[in-house]
Amino acid sequence: MFNSILVVCSGNICRSPIGERLLQAQLPDKTIHSAGLSALVDHPAESTAREIALQHGLSLDGHRARQLNNAMCKQYDLILVMEKRHLHDVCQIAPEAQGKIMLFGHWKNRQELTDPYGKSRELFELVFQQLVESTIMWIQALKS
Repeated sequence: MFNSILVVCSGNICRSPIGERLLQAQLPDKTIHSAGLSALVDHPAESTAREIALQHGLSLDGHRARQLNNAMCKQYDLILVMEKRHLHDVCQIAPEAQGKIMLFGHWKNRQELTDPYGKSRELFELVFQQLVESTIMWIQALKS
């Protein structure tokens, strides 16, 4: 049903690269990428995000931030965002995508995943764990 998934956050350097790589690891036969609403275009993943991901066996090597655009929204079957305001923001870019945008934390009571950028290492760790838990729930939902 969903052959392609786009993971979206604000800068595309913390949450969405992690979400992208977690989903890719579990769904190797799907096309999964990430982008940002205010992307720090061509920047690598943020250093703390890289460190925490690596501590958990997940590499963010090679990631480069991309700016979300209308063409991307049309290209993917499912768009997963981190915050409720992102639902609105993506619809501003591509109103026709409204029916395929959901929260990454949808299966966890529509949980929003806070942006850890510029904040504590503990918050990065918490957000990483929330992404892992949400990924597990998405995998269950997509495979059922």
